[in-house]
Amino acid sequence: MKKHWRYATALVAALALTVTGCGRDEGGSGSGDQPAGKEIAAGKAKGEITVWAMGAEGEKLSALAADFTKENPEAKVNVTSFPFDAAHDKIATAIAGRQTPDVSMMGTTWMGEFAKTGAFDPTPTGLFDQSKFFEGAWNTTVVGGTSYGVPWYVETRLIFHRSDLAAKAGVQKPTSWQGLTDFAKGMKDKGGAKWGIYLQPGGTGSWQTFMPFAWQAGADIMRDGKFTLDTPEMQKALEYYASFFKQGLAPTQLAPESVGPGFIKGEVGAFVSGPWHMGILREDGGAALEGKWDVAQMPREKAATSFIGGSDLVVYKDSKNRDTAWKFVQFLSTPAAQQKLYDLVGSLPAVQESWQSGKLADDPLLKAFGEQLKDAKSAPAIATWEQVADVIDDGIERVVRGVADPATATKEMQAKASSIGTGS
Repeated sequence: MKKHWRYATALVAALALTVTGCGRDEGGSGSGDQPAGKEIAAGKAKGEITVWAMGAEGEKLSALAADFTKENPEAKVNVTSFPFDAAHDKIATAIAGRQTPDVSMMGTTWMGEFAKTGAFDPTPTGLFDQSKFFEGAWNTTVVGGTSYGVPWYVETRLIFHRSDLAAKAGVQKPTSWQGLTDFAKGMKDKGGAKWGIYLQPGGTGSWQTFMPFAWQAGADIMRDGKFTLDTPEMQKALEYYASFFKQGLAPTQLAPESVGPGFIKGEVGAFVSGPWHMGILREDGGAALEGKWDVAQMPREKAATSFIGGSDLVVYKDSKNRDTAWKFVQFLSTPAAQQKLYDLVGSLPAVQESWQSGKLADDPLLKAFGEQLKDAKSAPAIATWEQVADVIDDGIERVVRGVADPATATKEMQAKASSIGTGS
């Protein structure tokens, strides 16, 4: 199977370019100029649109486009697919040169950056029922109080663990912070794992593993438009996260690409990851691993929140066929199209209704991801997010490696993030 999922979110977090202004009115103000859905005409779609998409979803989008044109025979959808690692540059260049497609797939952590250029058409009010999407997913489309797209597919993070080692150790699925600590200790001391759990010790994208614990503690990255990285709750989360490394339960030197093989060998008892890892474990672990692993919800402190990622769909202001562009986005948001995307590439639906039947409703592992999606948050949609993410990643690493204590690290994070600003 294609393993693009293991790279997608990390690439979204790692790629960063400055987008130059392109002469449009600045977006993201939330000033109430969001167009009404009635501007999208009733009836069938007509005319031609160009759509850009990435990875396996991009490769299979033509199949969904064919379904759309069957329903709308006077419409034509031209799909251009390209790799994730080319996406940011291609989109940035297109926006700067005002050569954008009508519709494109958009990484959730890029929404703030690109929406601030004024390139996106605000989501027409009344055209989509926000309540039908997972709340955390819909929030990824909102910049400065205005929605600039629609969630297409989603992912969240759970605790993958060797259930056979847990049974040997006599430990149950963790439901609290203390329970997760006891679980990791049991996996190492009695289960036979070299490491009870793998948590990313810093470096690019480590905020995605850490921030769920911060949200669980009641912390947040921003509130009321201001950074809140130096709160007691953030310090508590950093202290808890670092405790796994200080107690020798989590490794500081294990390369991320070695986690899967280590898990299969029984050397790593647990790790935090997304739904793409189910396919990786089934393929790489084979029959020998079958029935020996499971997933658990994130543990609860004040909350049991996880991270939500995925991709949104946006329509560009320079679209020459705005009506058909939004109708195509509407089509891709129907439960049937969402289910087909899952069947084609395994991408989890952003529309909650799609989880009520078929494998998504019956498979206990998939159901666990669906439950977690009800309590999941994303990074703030700000233009400077990639720079701020680097600051958080660095703070995590400094605490994990004992270079700074949580209080010092959070103060440094706050000062650096405030200096960077939001780009608004």
